[in-house]
Amino acid sequence: VQLVESGGGLVQPGGSLRLSCAASGSIFSFNTMSWYRQAPGKGRELVAAITRGGMTNYADSVKGRFTISRDNAKNTVYLQMNSLKPEDTAVYYCRGDTGRLPTWGQGTQVTVSS
Repeated sequence: VQLVESGGGLVQPGGSLRLSCAASGSIFSFNTMSWYRQAPGKGRELVAAITRGGMTNYADSVKGRFTISRDNAKNTVYLQMNSLKPEDTAVYYCRGDTGRLPTWGQGTQVTVSS
């Protein structure tokens, strides 16, 4: 199963974006699906995750602003990002975990700037 992200772009501080992660097969093959991000010069960090059963968790830095969700019929996971800040600027990656090697998407750039 391959993962393809979309929805990134340039947005002003305080704005919103919705990222999508489309799987080429069933997302039920993954125990957990997550969004990570990597800012220039920094390591990759977990932003949000959702389990097959729908349980979610978020990085403290995005709680209350970002929402992860999944549409099983469309085999797609979303990341709704509101009240964006310049420090949210990064490449955002989708990841699927089966308990073996994870599957990564190619990433989508999010830039928050006035």
